[in-house]
Amino acid sequence: MAVTIRLTRTGAKKKPFYRLVVADSRFPRDGRFIDVVGTYDPNPNPPAIRVNQEKIDSWLKRGAHPTSTVKSLLKKAGLSGAQTAAPAPG
Repeated sequence: MAVTIRLTRTGAKKKPFYRLVVADSRFPRDGRFIDVVGTYDPNPNPPAIRVNQEKIDSWLKRGAHPTSTVKSLLKKAGLSGAQTAAPAPG
């Protein structure tokens, strides 16, 4: 099972709001997920990014791979461990 940290879209039409979720990569974008680790609201200026650093670190240590978009959001949020994904197996 490949676990990813990715965005899932909620919110109204033309007013997006995203959750950062941990999900199996085989599940659909807005489908089943394992854990909510943060939120991203692109509507205000500057965009609001809220993350639970303890949960993010925990999932990265367990081998979850963030998507490229989530990596950039975590970097903007100031998480230092976000740049380094989990080590490759082997």
